[in-house]
Parts: sequence; structure tokens; C-alpha cells
Amino acid sequence: MTHSKPNKKSIIALLPFIVFLGVFLGTGIILSLQGVDFAFYQLPASIAIIPAIIVALYLGKVVAKETIEKQITQFIKGAGHANIVTMCIIYLLAGAFASVAKATGSVDASVQLGLSIFPSYLLLPGLFLVAAFLSTAMGTSMGTIAAIAPIALGFIESAGLDSAVVAGCLISGAIFGDNLSIISDTTIASTRSQGAHMKDKFKVNFKFAVPAAILCLLIFTVLGQSINYEVTNDAAFIGLVPYIVILILALSGINVLVVLTLGIVLAAIIGMVSNDYQLSTWINDINTGFSSMQDIFILSLFIGGLSELIRHQGGLSALTQGIESLARKLSPNNKKRAAGFGIAGLTFFCNFFTANNTVSIIITGETAKELATDGDLKPAQSASLLDIFACINQGLLPYGAQALLLGTTLGISPMAVVSHAFYPMILFFVAGFAFWKMTKQ
Repeated sequence: MTHSKPNKKSIIALLPFIVFLGVFLGTGIILSLQGVDFAFYQLPASIAIIPAIIVALYLGKVVAKETIEKQITQFIKGAGHANIVTMCIIYLLAGAFASVAKATGSVDASVQLGLSIFPSYLLLPGLFLVAAFLSTAMGTSMGTIAAIAPIALGFIESAGLDSAVVAGCLISGAIFGDNLSIISDTTIASTRSQGAHMKDKFKVNFKFAVPAAILCLLIFTVLGQSINYEVTNDAAFIGLVPYIVILILALSGINVLVVLTLGIVLAAIIGMVSNDYQLSTWINDINTGFSSMQDIFILSLFIGGLSELIRHQGGLSALTQGIESLARKLSPNNKKRAAGFGIAGLTFFCNFFTANNTVSIIITGETAKELATDGDLKPAQSASLLDIFACINQGLLPYGAQALLLGTTLGISPMAVVSHAFYPMILFFVAGFAFWKMTKQ
């Protein structure tokens, strides 16, 4: 995937995303202060983004002097990008798998096994470790969340766990793996753009990621709840088979779309054999799963289109140029440190406006390489900073794909999800401090 750099630069082109954040977060905050229950649910993000799209089209017409027809073509191009479409299909299949797995007893069987293996006070760190391992092996946080969120929902319903804390465990582990994995698309994008070897980037990343993960594990251990729950034999443990197959296939490197499709079919077959699960019920469950993903499906398309409008109008170029200029002034006596924090700032803030860590790395990669060269940073260091701070931002975005998928699956607000995403929060400070010490003169 490549993005051509628009020649024009316009900081005002970033206004639509500021409007979106203002409407979405502002409405939720105001309603929360008024004591409204489920405040962030009152205005769906897919509706809150519509004023932002209108503002973007207006700016394109008045400021950029482009016709509405041309802008709509740009919007559709962004919405139809392969990354966006792939993400939307993952949403649909994840929703269908969650619905079928629950109906056929796979979720119950998984919960029974988890309760029999982990003591109650280690369920939360256990979920973090499972998500971290799977994401590292698969190289995708979205695939990880899609695979294990239904199991987590079973724990929440059966064992009375706090939904937001469980969501925080999953998104934390998923971001850990997405950032550290050598087969992650963010790793591939960052190493290619910086000319770094994957093993060298992994070594640098490891020094930042592992201390943050250890601190995160300690937090989730402290937050562990005492659960009054007895393991029963009611669940048919044959229901575990779809998850075992999914894990094996995912770890084998098979595409997540294929993995989820096979999981849907296998769960249905097991349900038909063991629980008299009907074909008509299976079809209805798949449709129910699809329907549950409607909001995030629409929002993803809209974000893709809006990001393309902002990019074309020069908003991302203006952001990149501004942070690059600031980075060169930050620490005139320590070029390496200034370059590093400039790279981190570039990818972190760019991700606010793309809601896609891989895309933000691709957009900022060329400028990051220039900063790294001027600051005498090694390619592995600049690649690591690009990847780390893009993933940090992605893990904390309430309108990011990971938070949206978890929020929809677990039935909570995406704001609740990111409010307990402790790993990216901790990694932000750990990586910043570690790099500061690393570049001390």
C-alpha cells in the first residue's frame, strides 16, 4: 500500500476530525456529567462522524476549490481501500463467529476450561497473556480480538468479571503482540520504510515492550476479582474444538478471514452433531452476528473516506511538516533525542487522523527516515519508534478498530474499553523514558 504525498499543505484540513472528536467525545462527556446512563452510547460514532464529513466536503469546495463530484470520488476511494474493506469483512465474520459459537456451546466450554485452569485472581493476567501470545504469533491485533473476544464475553457473563477491565486486558495483549510481532503489518511497514532488519527492530522493541508488559501484568493481577463460581460439567468440551482449530490455523499463518470462516462452519457442525443445532438457526445466527457489527462497519467506511479527503486536502502533510519542524527545534544540542521524539510525535498524532496504525506509519515513513538520518538514529531505532507510538495511539483510540470491535462484542462503550487499556498507556511512558535515557549525552 502506498500513499502519494499531496503537494499542498493545509492545517485547516484537519478540522473535520477535530469536529468528529468534539461531537463524539463532547456529547458523551456532557451526558456523563448530567448523569445519563451509558452516556457514550447515546450518540453512535457512525452518526457523530457525519458532521465531520460535511465539514470536509465544505472545505474541499471553498478552500481547495474542488467539485463535490471529485471529492465524493476521493471519499469512495478511501472508503473502498483494501485495508478498510478487509477490516470490515473481519468485523462481519467476527460477529458471525461470536454469535454461532455462543449458540452452539463453544463459549461455555471455553469458560469452563478457563475457570478450571486459572485461579480466580489470575484470570485477568491470564487473558492478557493469551491475547499477547496469540497476537505476537498471528501478527494482528484485530484477528486476535476477533478470535478470543467471544470467550471473554463468556467469562463476563458466567463469572461476573468487569467488562471494561476484561476489554482492557484483551486490547492490551493484542497491542503488545501487534507491536512486537515480526510478521505484523506495522513491523513490515516500519522496517521497510526505515531500511531496518526485522531482528534488529525486534531487539530494540523488546527493551521497551517487555518492561511495560510486566507492569501491566502486575496491574491486572492487583485488579483480579474474587469469583464465587463453581465449575460444572454441563458444557460439552467438544465445543472447544473450534477455538483449538482457530488457534492452530492462526499460528500457522493462515489468513484471518479464512480462519474465522472455518471457525463459523466448524462450530455449526459440532452444534448439529451434539446439540441438534439446525441449519435455519445457523443462518439466523450468522445474520444476527452480521447485524451486531453494523455500526462499526459503517464507521470504518466513513473514517476511511474522511481520512482520504483530509490527506488529499493536505491536512496530513501539514501535520507532518509541523511536527518535523518542531522536532528540529526541540533539542538543538541533542539531535538524536530531537529526531526520536519527532518520529514518535509524527506517527502518534498522524494516527489520530487515520485511525489505522499501519497507514500512519506509511504516511510518515519518509519524513521519519529524514529525521533519523539527520539525528544519527539507527534504522532499527527509528522503525521501533514508528511502530511503538502508532500502536500506542491505536490502542487508545475510542474510534479505533480494536476498541470498536471489543466494545460491540462485549456490549460496552468504546470509551470504557480504552479507559482500561493499561498497556499502551504504560508503554507511552516507558518507551519515552527509555529513549530519553538511551540518548543521554
